Amino acid sequence: MPFWIVASVFAAFMQNLRFLLQRQLKVTTLSTGGATWARFVFAVPFVGLALICYKIASGQAWPVPTEGYWTFSVIGALSQMLATACVVALFARRNFYVGITLKKSEVILTALIGLVVLGEAVSPPVLLAIAVGFAGVIALSDPPAGVGLAWRARVFNAASGYGLASGLLFGVSAVCYRGATLALDSGDAPLRAATALLTATIVQSVSLGAYLALREKGELARVAASWRISGLTGLTSMLGSLGWFTAFALQTAAYVKAVGQIELVFTFLFSAFWLKEKTSRGEVIGIGLILLSLALILWAAWPG
Repeated sequence: MPFWIVASVFAAFMQNLRFLLQRQLKVTTLSTGGATWARFVFAVPFVGLALICYKIASGQAWPVPTEGYWTFSVIGALSQMLATACVVALFARRNFYVGITLKKSEVILTALIGLVVLGEAVSPPVLLAIAVGFAGVIALSDPPAGVGLAWRARVFNAASGYGLASGLLFGVSAVCYRGATLALDSGDAPLRAATALLTATIVQSVSLGAYLALREKGELARVAASWRISGLTGLTSMLGSLGWFTAFALQTAAYVKAVGQIELVFTFLFSAFWLKEKTSRGEVIGIGLILLSLALILWAAWPG
């Protein structure tokens, strides 16, 4: 099995755990900004330690940034930060499973952004897989009961807006992060991935931390007080992001995100068996389409 597929599946699983922890932070103690910042600031020491240990163990030289590295890194970092805030805000409006599902518009958007920014096209079978997966997202995004006409409520509601915004922003960050890993002049995929990840995480921690210090008095202290859950959030964030960045260093962002749809299966299991949230017929149909999409992308991307 290609290593980028393994890295993508691992990243999706760890991302699911991280969102679960952020949901706990959001619904118990922290604001949207605080729960978002906790993910980044507590990840910095983990990423830094992992980078130093891998660099020493592998004996490689530090990668040197080339043209475009800082532009890709900063835009990717800010886009991911805003996208994460949109997802955290979703938790107050929809159940955990549907909230995560709404952001999965990122797969088709990543393919479009990757084509425009990096000139990376995807094959017809992968386009079909993305289309099937997007149909699954639509099936999974039923509006709350009693909210206007079905089709209008499905499109024109706050949850859908947050989901679409997060999908677009996650698509931008995915393409930019791939661009950043390609803009490092040396090193294997894990070393370039960890280097780009540390850069992005520091940018996110400093920028959002400054915003919270100015606009949400006392929130930094509340994040620090939640160190037990926030520390686990940072650890899972580091592990998941290393998986994503490694996959981006090896494969087109659209392919990586398409495989990453397996996160929805993990989310469904957490929602049904841990959070005890009820699922609808539309959600069952949607998860079936997501599984079909995953099978198609694996068939298209498998060597030989």
